[in-house]
Amino acid sequence: MLDHILDCSIYSTTSIYMKRILIFGNSGGIGAAIQEECIAEGYTVSGLSRSQNDLDISDESKIISAIQTLEGTFDKIFITTGALVVNASEPEKTIRQFNSDAAINQFITNAVGPTLILKHIKHLIDKNSNCFVGVLSARVGSIGDNKLGGWYSYRASKAALNQYIRTTAIEYARSFPKLTCVAIHPGTVRTKFTEKYLGRHPAISPEDASRNILQLADILKPNSSGQFFDWDRKSVPW
Repeated sequence: MLDHILDCSIYSTTSIYMKRILIFGNSGGIGAAIQEECIAEGYTVSGLSRSQNDLDISDESKIISAIQTLEGTFDKIFITTGALVVNASEPEKTIRQFNSDAAINQFITNAVGPTLILKHIKHLIDKNSNCFVGVLSARVGSIGDNKLGGWYSYRASKAALNQYIRTTAIEYARSFPKLTCVAIHPGTVRTKFTEKYLGRHPAISPEDASRNILQLADILKPNSSGQFFDWDRKSVPW
């Protein structure tokens, strides 16, 4: 079962509408934390992941197949897929380590995959609802904020993702005027995938990151669509 539904019955014949949340990548650190937080809030939560639903974001046919298992529309959709290390290729410290195969794999994982998801979720959005679509990006994808260099492929893949999100938001606004679609930097989050790269950087737990992301989703309005936000609701330069 994709849906984790909490008992929201009340002692009357009046029904309560439960917000419907969809999470792509709900088996990852941040995606799983968002799912748990939403369940605790009493929402109806659906999740799709590679481990549970064979969601392979490098394969469009598998993305389509996974999405076809869903019914109805959703109030909030989170795309939390992505990876810092793909096929054991570490982030480059210098351009001498740049490799075309590693760069292409990063691009597919962090830019193409989430955009293919955006391509196929249109029918999951109610035209008259204030749907929120949040895609996890990263501050290191900001060209204007790049002060340290390095991490060529990961930075470039996230910069590409930001452009895809921006362009999708512009197009979707024509069909869904109440939609808010944004790129989100969740902060530096402690997961098993990031622990060796944290160094002295302050980091937060997936649980704290999920709460920050959900607060951001509740606050942002359609006039913010197509923008890039930090976990603390500040705009991030492109």
